Amino acid sequence: MKIAQQSLDQLFLEARTANGFLDKPVPLDLLQEVYNLSKMAPTSMNTQPTRYVFLTTEEAKARLMPTLSPGNQEKTRSAPVTVIVATDTRFYEHMPQIWHVAGAKENFESNTTLATNTAIRNGTLGGGYFLLAARAVGLDCGPMSGVDLVKVNAEFFADGRCSANFLINLGYADRSKEFKRNPRLSFEQACTVI
Repeated sequence: MKIAQQSLDQLFLEARTANGFLDKPVPLDLLQEVYNLSKMAPTSMNTQPTRYVFLTTEEAKARLMPTLSPGNQEKTRSAPVTVIVATDTRFYEHMPQIWHVAGAKENFESNTTLATNTAIRNGTLGGGYFLLAARAVGLDCGPMSGVDLVKVNAEFFADGRCSANFLINLGYADRSKEFKRNPRLSFEQACTVI
C-alpha cells in the first residue's frame, strides 16, 4: 500500500537539506526513536554494520571542527546534534545474535574482502535509512561529505574498530538558510530498463 502524499512530501518531495538550524534542542528520546526506526530497515544478512556517534555538546563539536571543510563549520556549530555515521569493521561479531543461520560470523571472519565490502555497502545503507527515519519524526537533516575522515577516525575511532563514513547535522532547519533546490536527473537519464 502506498503511503499518504503528506508522508511522501515530508520524506522526499518537500524535504530539504538543512544548511542552518534553529536554537531548539533535540531530546535524547527522539534520537533513540530515529535509531529504533532505522534499525528495522533491511541490510544484507541483517548485518547492521552502521554505528552512530551523536555529538551534542560544544566540547564534542570542538573535537570535530578541525576535520570539517570551511563551508561546513558554521552549519555544524548551529546544529543541535551532529551524527558521525560510521561502519563497524567487526560487525560480524554480532552475527550469532542477529542472523538465523549458524556460521555467518566465521564466514565473514575468514573472508576480509567479503567483510569489508559488506560493511561499507550496508553501513552506507544504514546511514540513508537513518536520514529517512529522522525526517519521518520531524527532524531536518544536513548530510555532509566535506570532512577529513582520516582525522575523524583518529579523533573518534582511534582503536580502529569503526570507520567514519559521513556526517549528518540534525535539528530543526532555519528555512532562511536553505538553498534553491537543484535539478534532479530524469528517469531517462538515470535509469535503464532491459
